[in-house]
Amino acid sequence: MPTCPKSTSVPRYRLSLVREAEATYARDLLDRPEAVAEWFWREIFHDAPQEQMAAAFTDVRNRLIGYQVAYVGRLSGCALEPRGILSAGLLLNAAGFILAHNHPSGDPSPSPEDQAVTRRMAEAGEVVGVKLIDHLVLGDRGRWVSLGRRGAW
Repeated sequence: MPTCPKSTSVPRYRLSLVREAEATYARDLLDRPEAVAEWFWREIFHDAPQEQMAAAFTDVRNRLIGYQVAYVGRLSGCALEPRGILSAGLLLNAAGFILAHNHPSGDPSPSPEDQAVTRRMAEAGEVVGVKLIDHLVLGDRGRWVSLGRRGAW
């Protein structure tokens, strides 16, 4: 007669979203990258002394449903892992996301690392079904670059 293996236990987990704050936005925000850049600047990056990465999430009708500051880095960079951003998007049941990060130097010119991160995030998003809509690099107020417009992925 076969014997049963010794039993062990495994923890059970529950994931949940925590609502922290709200930000207002114009309904046509996502139709104009200029407005998206201004929104990110106003809500997140206006007084950031170091580089930060944020993501705004959209539903299937391309309406904003939430956002997060995903990473806070050093003066000249931050390490980005797709799982940190995409896990929040999946919990929100997002269909798409817009990345944005600042360059504290004030120069929004994308670095080679920015372009590589954008490609990696687009690929990871495609795998899990959350589409990268754009990635904005913000410098000083009013100065920004859309990696989507530049065809970075």
